[in-house]
Amino acid sequence: MDTDALAGLKVLVVDDSKTILRTAEALLSEYDCWVATAPDGFEALPKITAFKPDVIFIDIMMPRLDGYQTCALIKANRAYKHIPVIMLSSKDSIFDLARGRLAGSDKYLTKPFTRQDLLSAIQTYVIDERNRHNQDQAPVTQES
Repeated sequence: MDTDALAGLKVLVVDDSKTILRTAEALLSEYDCWVATAPDGFEALPKITAFKPDVIFIDIMMPRLDGYQTCALIKANRAYKHIPVIMLSSKDSIFDLARGRLAGSDKYLTKPFTRQDLLSAIQTYVIDERNRHNQDQAPVTQES
């Protein structure tokens, strides 16, 4: 993985566990990512507007507004539906995975997740997608 590609990436981590927030923030900061955190979906929504993250990691089980509800609200908003949402949960049943998909999540990571899990998700849903988009936008040259 090209870890230089992570520099400057804006990541929002939404979780009611201070340990998860601190761990994710410390890990992502090592790669020069900009990290914002929120303890629940209710506080995450205004941060999305202000911070404009490239990717959102969101816990499912949270007070006030859970991860499924928050993800559905993000994906229902035309301005933010393109942002990859990666669900984080200790639940890993087929029902939980399906419910995450129905809410619009792009990926589902089971806790405890590893450094590699986090970086792979960013690689797949942000960096690779950005590279594909840049290739699609490249001007077509015609040979004579």
